[in-house]
Amino acid sequence: MTHETILILDFGSQYTQLIARRIREANVYSEIVPYNLSWEEIEARNPKGIILSGGPQSVSDSNSPHPDSNLYNFPGPLLGICYGMQLLAHHFGGVVAPSNYREYGRAPLQKVQKSLLLEGLPQTTDVWMSHGDRIEQIPNNFKVIAESDTAPGAMQHLAKKIYGLQFHPEVVHTPLGKEILSNFLFPICGCQGNWSMKSFVEETIKKISSQIGDGKAVCGLSGGVDSTIAALLVSRAIGNRLTCVFVDNGLLRKNEFTEVLNTFQKELNLNVLGVNAQQRFLEHLQGVEDPELKRKIIGEQFIRVFEEEAKKLGKIEYLVQGTLYPDVIESVSVKGPSAVIKTHHNVGGLPEKMSLNLVEPLRELFKDEVRRVGTEISAPEELIHRQPFPGPGLAVRILGEVNEKRLKILREADKIVEEEIKNAGLYVSIWQSFAVLLPIKTVGVMGDGRTYENVIAIRAVHSLDGMTADWVELPYELLKIISNRIVNQVQGVNRVVYDISSKPPSTIEWE
Repeated sequence: MTHETILILDFGSQYTQLIARRIREANVYSEIVPYNLSWEEIEARNPKGIILSGGPQSVSDSNSPHPDSNLYNFPGPLLGICYGMQLLAHHFGGVVAPSNYREYGRAPLQKVQKSLLLEGLPQTTDVWMSHGDRIEQIPNNFKVIAESDTAPGAMQHLAKKIYGLQFHPEVVHTPLGKEILSNFLFPICGCQGNWSMKSFVEETIKKISSQIGDGKAVCGLSGGVDSTIAALLVSRAIGNRLTCVFVDNGLLRKNEFTEVLNTFQKELNLNVLGVNAQQRFLEHLQGVEDPELKRKIIGEQFIRVFEEEAKKLGKIEYLVQGTLYPDVIESVSVKGPSAVIKTHHNVGGLPEKMSLNLVEPLRELFKDEVRRVGTEISAPEELIHRQPFPGPGLAVRILGEVNEKRLKILREADKIVEEEIKNAGLYVSIWQSFAVLLPIKTVGVMGDGRTYENVIAIRAVHSLDGMTADWVELPYELLKIISNRIVNQVQGVNRVVYDISSKPPSTIEWE
């Protein structure tokens, strides 16, 4: 079954990924593409509807992003959000100008004319605004269907299925935003809502079979949910022509290599090779403190190890990776004019020259969707609910140089955090909880003596997909237990601090 698609043109909004999430939650497949995608490529995707995202620029700026002009002749429904609405107004002859003051935050929206887009909403509802420009005059052949205190809040074409929203329906601060998007998807676009994890699994296995054909593949396993689910999908597609490689890069958690290798081989029945490359990775990381350089070095070495192992296995042409959507979005601006936040080892950290072709079956999924795929293919519950672990491992949880001494300190502290979070029954409900080794030492007192030792930071966050996150208000008693255990049991640590930063502005990992 071919799924129906809603295309989202990304003009650089921090909320673009949320639009995709909301649409998928309605069981309609959505794909984010660059704003300047050619009309031929847009047509080839056969979208049921197209959404123009928000963006940070002004439509009248000389360097502002504009789509292929053929887009405006799209016979199907168009929806412009924030900057997207201003683009529609600008193109069709309206007037967009800087507002006297920026409208940011919650605002009341008043319906002024009947519209299918706002069907079922009360006369007045709260929405989330985030714009500096306003539409001073809507184009001919358009009507205002809702207003905010300062400007038209929504508009639509009198004859065509072209709509604009000055606010962001995708964020939780617009309480009825899902209903608005649902109106666009179903009565306006005519979607059926038939995209599901079951259909995704079926289609993905077919795609993998087609891509690899009679060839062989090697999969780099990290021990986490993403690479494991990717391996299980590929295994279903090509069977024993998949060989998995689990690399001990020296940056894994305590006892992780042995425990995970046992799970892969005995519980999941995957064909897995365990490779000890600890010394190799640590030698390349010696003296390196820059976070981006760490990630690139680790990415480079991962690929080299995979290539070397693949050569030993004979003719292998494909490398399977558990790359996710947030990895792609944060690593490189392939979807639109968004800022590069940090390089992920399995995306931006790839060497320029590789002898293996990439197979990334989860590349367009968010983390919670991957967990749903795991449930669909009957993966073990313990695996499905395992907290995310970064590809570069403990290297990005050790600020500064990575060496065996510092790794030992962090492993012991991190194990205590994991044990106590599980003992408190919070492991599954928390997105991530872990320890970070800071590059500072502080004075302490142990027994009758003065100490000058390391500081461990504890990080625990709630999130849906890793794109945004809020710090967890862990019970004081739990923090007390964790702190006492780390200071008393981990040699070389005399202080524990708790990170109360959210994402944004911080990232989940410290590097």
